[in-house]
Amino acid sequence: MTTSASRTAFNVLIAVSVSHLLNDLLQSLLPALYPLFKAKFDLDFLHIGLIALANQVTASLLQPVVGHFTDRRPQPYSLAVGMTATMSGLLLLAVANRFGLILSAAALIGVGSAVFHPESSRIARAASGGRHGFAQSFFQTGGNAGSSLGPLLAAFIVAPRGQGSIAWFSVIAVAGIVILWRVGAWYAHTGMHRAAATVKDAGPGLPRDDVRRGMAILLILVFSKYVYLASLTSYFTFFLIHKFQISVQAAQLYLFGFLAGVAAGTFAGGPIGDRIGRKSVIWASILGVLPFTLILPYVSLFGTAVLSVLIGLILASAFSAILVYAQELAPRRVGLVSGLFFGFAFGVAGVAAAALGKLADATSIDVVYRVCAFLPALGLLTAFLPDTRRPKS
Repeated sequence: MTTSASRTAFNVLIAVSVSHLLNDLLQSLLPALYPLFKAKFDLDFLHIGLIALANQVTASLLQPVVGHFTDRRPQPYSLAVGMTATMSGLLLLAVANRFGLILSAAALIGVGSAVFHPESSRIARAASGGRHGFAQSFFQTGGNAGSSLGPLLAAFIVAPRGQGSIAWFSVIAVAGIVILWRVGAWYAHTGMHRAAATVKDAGPGLPRDDVRRGMAILLILVFSKYVYLASLTSYFTFFLIHKFQISVQAAQLYLFGFLAGVAAGTFAGGPIGDRIGRKSVIWASILGVLPFTLILPYVSLFGTAVLSVLIGLILASAFSAILVYAQELAPRRVGLVSGLFFGFAFGVAGVAAAALGKLADATSIDVVYRVCAFLPALGLLTAFLPDTRRPKS
């Protein structure tokens, strides 16, 4: 007999995915606005990297803490609180008149992200009905779709109207708060029981040494993926402007194409992992993108546009598989694992953004992409991942 815990709650998954879209749309406004702030406040690449660092390291440090706390004491309505923090950061960003205020706004937006991701990932798993890869991909696709829309909206709203127009996006945040409050109500009354049933069915798990080895390898793979992604999300527009002499608005459209590829790849990775196994997806995603990253710095504008979409599509398919793989290694610590991997991803991206900015200042923006091109070779470590369970037929 099919129990309520074994059925996929599509209405909840849709709500969480839409909320993720709204959250990450607002989060992605920040890197899309780097050219505006660089010109207006006469910043160099190191300053741009520090803004990214303030945003992403704040999220990185808080996410595992939030996840660990909510493993012990679930906070269903914390999602709406997180969106409120993001809205506050955007309003501050709209009026910031010096570098310190921009850093503060970026950090506040990071706090919102830290609160949102661990608990929303847990809710997606609770609503999955056992289709964990599909649920995580569906959830993350919303976020990546939002990330791809941020630069587009920045190009057509903020770029022509100026910094003050950032405040208009608070309307999107209010919509997210309303949706997340309703999601929190579902989790409080139904989702926590489903999550408990999932943990009960997980069994004794793998030996501790296998879990530690698997987690370490997965974190290295996340490192390779997100350092490379940081080079594109933070500096791709500058690379295009420098190499091909195109406008800021045109460069943001190319960035949108890359991020749209990321969204499509994210959606595909989880369901494929449910079918053929997470390890196979990780192999194909991380190592499979290496030929494209190696030739990206040397092709024409058209080739760059095509390769950036392919890189986003292939590389993004890994994260859903990596996250569910990690949750299967430690099924009783879903919040902590989700917070650790989302937080590590954001932290690595933030540190990488600052380091790559320094490298770009010391050499050139072209060198950044020649160095980062070799990162996907770390995908060879996938061979040492422990097996968790057989793929579902």
